[in-house]
Amino acid sequence: MSMSDPSEQGVPAGILTVCIGNMCRSPLAERLLRLHLADAVATGVVRVDSAGVRPVVGHAMEENAAAELVRLGGDPTGFAARRVEPDLVLEATLVLAMTREIRADVLREQPRAMRRTFTLPEFAEICRGLAREGVVASSVAELVATAARRRALAAEIDQDIPDPIGRPAAVHREVADRIAADIDAVVAALHASTQV
Repeated sequence: MSMSDPSEQGVPAGILTVCIGNMCRSPLAERLLRLHLADAVATGVVRVDSAGVRPVVGHAMEENAAAELVRLGGDPTGFAARRVEPDLVLEATLVLAMTREIRADVLREQPRAMRRTFTLPEFAEICRGLAREGVVASSVAELVATAARRRALAAEIDQDIPDPIGRPAAVHREVADRIAADIDAVVAALHASTQV
């Protein structure tokens, strides 16, 4: 897939979030991205999806994760878990995995996606670093290409968001707040681009 801006071809820039079961972390990230990029999603500039490497296909969001999403202003209505399929990865401009292991799983299946696949904490930290440097991309694709060259900005951080499934509500809140903070950094970088 070319790293040219998909919107130049009339195709929305795709953002794919990935976790294991597609019931907690990745749907929370997906729905928060949709919430904060609502205008870009509505006008077809950006498409946001999520999937899991080992999902229970068709399952709704996990109850605690859904409650955290509502607390953060999002809506879990109509969500159904699905599997990461090759087309989802190949069509995405940006793939955000919740851990390094999940990122590796995605890349084992789709090695061509290497320069567009990050962990969410990694990409968020790169976005924060680029913002501190005053770097502004003109499109989602340019932001992703710049981030791929600047991975060292996130070398010192914990790149994994722990799986809260089966854990107490307090763990779900902690994970949700961490995802929300990282999504805020990503959204700020996307809004700074002229495309979104």
